[in-house]
Amino acid sequence: MRLPRARSASVLFPLLAFFGTAASATGQSSAVSRGEVLAAVFPGAELEMERIFLSDQQAERIEALSREDVRGRLYVRFIATLRGEVVGRSYADTHIVRTKRETLLISLEPDGRVRRIDVTAFMEPPEYEASERWLQQYDGRPAGDDLNLGRAIRPILGATLTARAANSAVRRIQAMDTVLEGRGPTSGR
Repeated sequence: MRLPRARSASVLFPLLAFFGTAASATGQSSAVSRGEVLAAVFPGAELEMERIFLSDQQAERIEALSREDVRGRLYVRFIATLRGEVVGRSYADTHIVRTKRETLLISLEPDGRVRRIDVTAFMEPPEYEASERWLQQYDGRPAGDDLNLGRAIRPILGATLTARAANSAVRRIQAMDTVLEGRGPTSGR
């Protein structure tokens, strides 16, 4: 894998070593590493990794905005800059689908709209994994009450728990980005 800039590689490789790559963890060919995803989502951008430790107040605000539980307090986000300007942010969200873990890398535009969602680890049986096409329905969507199954987001027939887990992750991450970036709550919340 070739990363966009030397500095990006120095930031990403320790993180990849820490988290490992999803393809080796799951044995599924559909899983990709975070480094591959970030290079594709933000081509040519310089990537800076941040470890975020949420305060009690931040976690409570995220829960209120997203109406989703914040189970952990430690998150990793990547800030992508191009020619000194922030072009987006990506967050890794690991959660339980049925009984096993899934990790989504949720990439956002500078204003918090979803840029892209990628599955980097999926430990459930492959037939329950959300398709790329299904995940694409989030692209360009802002945070809000319409970002829900049965409203702006179609459910997945036969994989309801996967759809719920993914939708919760997107809502949680968008709310986290709102809080961390100091933007006001979105309308309708």
